[in-house]
Amino acid sequence: MKRALILACAAILAGCSSSGEQQDINAWMDEQTKGMRGAVRTLPEIKPFPVVEYLGPSVDDPFRKGRMDVERRASTALRPDLDRRKEPLEAYPLESLRMVGVLSQGNTIHALVLAGKNLHQVKVGNYVGQNFGVVTYIGDGDLSLKEIVEDVNGDWVERISTLTLQESTK
Repeated sequence: MKRALILACAAILAGCSSSGEQQDINAWMDEQTKGMRGAVRTLPEIKPFPVVEYLGPSVDDPFRKGRMDVERRASTALRPDLDRRKEPLEAYPLESLRMVGVLSQGNTIHALVLAGKNLHQVKVGNYVGQNFGVVTYIGDGDLSLKEIVEDVNGDWVERISTLTLQESTK
C-alpha cells in the first residue's frame, strides 16, 4: 500500500515537469523582452546655493540658554489668592456644575448648585469652579461669577461666566 502511494506521487510529479510547456513559456518570455530597453533619465542640474558668511561672536548666539525664554511683563495686580482655604465647589469644573434652584432667606439669596450627587448652597462671594471663580450675582434664573484665568502670555485676566437654572426633566 505504501509503495503504491509513493509510485502515484512520483508519477504525478513526473507529469508536472513536462519540458514542452516550459519551452513554450520560455519562447513567449523571449519574444516579449525583445523590444524592451531600459532608459535612465539624466539627473537635474545642481543649483549652487549662495554662500553666507558666518559673523561669529558679533551676532547673538542662537544656542544661548535664555534665548527662547518668554519675556515677562511687569506683574499685574490681578492674580488669584493661592493661600486661602479652598471651598468644596472649587474641586469641580464649571461645566460639571448645575444650578437647580434659588432660595431667599431674608435679604440673602442662595443658589442651589448640584455637584455630582451633592447639593450645595452658594451665596455671593463664594468660590465656584476650578478657575478661581467668585460668585458676583444671583438672580431668579442664573448666577454670574468672575473667574481669574491665565492667558497665553502668562498674565492673569478676568472672565465672566454664568450658570443658568436647569429645569427638571422628570
